[in-house]
Amino acid sequence: MVRYLKRGADAAAVQAADAQVRRTVEEIIAAVRSRGEAAVREYAQRFDGWAPADFRLSRAQIEACIAELPRRAIDDIRFAQAQVRRFAEVQRAALRDCEVETLPGVTLGHRNLPIGSVGCYVPGGRYPLVASAHMSVVTAKVAGVPRVIACAPPTKGRPHAATVAAMALAGADEIYVLGGVQAVAAMALGAGALAPVDMLVGPGNAYVAEAKLQLFGEVGIDLRAGPTEVLVIADDTADAEMVATDLLGQAEHGPNSPAALITTTAALGEAVLVEIERQLRTLATADVAGPAWRDHGRVLVVESREEAAAEADALAYEHVQVLTADPDWFLARLRDYGALFLGPETNVAYGDKVIGTNHTLPTRRAARYTGGLWVGKFLKTVTYQRCTPAASALVGEYCSRLCAIEGFAGHQAQADLRVRRYGTRAVS
Repeated sequence: MVRYLKRGADAAAVQAADAQVRRTVEEIIAAVRSRGEAAVREYAQRFDGWAPADFRLSRAQIEACIAELPRRAIDDIRFAQAQVRRFAEVQRAALRDCEVETLPGVTLGHRNLPIGSVGCYVPGGRYPLVASAHMSVVTAKVAGVPRVIACAPPTKGRPHAATVAAMALAGADEIYVLGGVQAVAAMALGAGALAPVDMLVGPGNAYVAEAKLQLFGEVGIDLRAGPTEVLVIADDTADAEMVATDLLGQAEHGPNSPAALITTTAALGEAVLVEIERQLRTLATADVAGPAWRDHGRVLVVESREEAAAEADALAYEHVQVLTADPDWFLARLRDYGALFLGPETNVAYGDKVIGTNHTLPTRRAARYTGGLWVGKFLKTVTYQRCTPAASALVGEYCSRLCAIEGFAGHQAQADLRVRRYGTRAVS
């Protein structure tokens, strides 16, 4: 039986906030759709105080951003990108084209083809998410996408040097200093010299996430994204300091970021509540993490690890960290999560920044039906078929009868034509 030591916000409050976001995003997309670059420029000026002659950075501007950074920063960016690239390359190698003869003379196959063009959104705001350039641009390039563009908002009225450097080192073909819904709409619909893309990827705030959702269908998207989430599963082998640190480490993303603890030990749950309040007194980002924990934090006490696993799958959170005596038991048992972090030696920050797995992950229970961004998201698996004349006649007979059952006369005619044309030849 589950007992709550702390509950988060109710669903009604979340839905009301979502409705307001939807209305704002609809207005901006409609403006960009009807007025193109002029609308993009107006919103960029209104929201970011930024309207340069050209949102796209020149090669010289990119090099100037890179030159601003110390050597250590460049080396660290390259290290992180090398980890992301290496894991993406392994994933890509696992995706193989195939071809098989399913019947004598019937050959079926599939090919994994890269998307033609991708727009990568790299968030700015309070936290310029440099790592998002690694996760999106590097992975798309490993998949073989020929045109990868990247957009990031300005920071304090100018390009954010580290973000620009990361996008460039990752291999972006075009870099734009442009943020928010206007950036997402411009990439999807086109604006001035910015040609539209086939797919949008990358995290962002509620408005960016909603913009991607509203544009889905006209372009592909990686997944539905909401506020970042973290769940810690802990037993009596875990300590309150680590649990609290790992919960607040994700709560600092935003005031609406859920953070939850499921524990088999009530004493640990109580200790974590005390420890979180202690850490919030000194945490530099407490102005964000504090409200997130107050409004969206929860602590659940369960009776067994089986109950813990069931509750974790019901939440289907983006990040799940396992601090128990046997983390591999949860690896074998859990089904619904974005990314799993096993044992005290790892943590969500590693996944967010450097270790190599992708940090663009499903939220709001989307982990029930999708994983996160990975090299396969940038590939289309397309099929083909070919037949010998004899095989065409054989399959055509079955196809004709099946079309008749459904009343598809035109389909049946296609099959019958092949039976007439190739059946005699096959017999002779």
